[in-house]
Amino acid sequence: MRLRKFLLMVGLVWTGATFADPPRGYPFLGFDAGLEAARESGKPIFLYFGRYGCAWCDHTNEKTFSDAALKKLYTQNYVLVYVDAESGKRLTLPSGERITEAELGVRLQAFATPLFVYLTPAGDKIVQIPGFKTVQDFRDYDRFVRGGHYKDKTLIEFLGAKS
Repeated sequence: MRLRKFLLMVGLVWTGATFADPPRGYPFLGFDAGLEAARESGKPIFLYFGRYGCAWCDHTNEKTFSDAALKKLYTQNYVLVYVDAESGKRLTLPSGERITEAELGVRLQAFATPLFVYLTPAGDKIVQIPGFKTVQDFRDYDRFVRGGHYKDKTLIEFLGAKS
């Protein structure tokens, strides 16, 4: 009986430690639901890779995603998708291939979090941006993506022309 209780406790602690949290108050979806919503709405996808215990994810959530204007901008113009870069939760790629969230992280080189990936409504990668970013950074990325500038410029070229 003691062993059973111990294993149950370890299991609860372990499962609780495997989940990361997206920014509060945002309508983040899982990967599969997000791809479906993007196809239906025609909106680009904002994919946020985080992980449990990521101090920079927490910092980004508190300092950047707490901005009400940014929340409105991204909620209205993107399908928001959150993926735990260490999770074993299964998802389906646009090709139909089934992999885990962690495997998606490896494919997109999400070795450090947070990592932000902008995708077309069909799930094709537009641009990938690592690390803590400010509200202004996300406004610039929004202009790059929704303005279609990625079709003829790199993000670096776009940002350089801004100065």
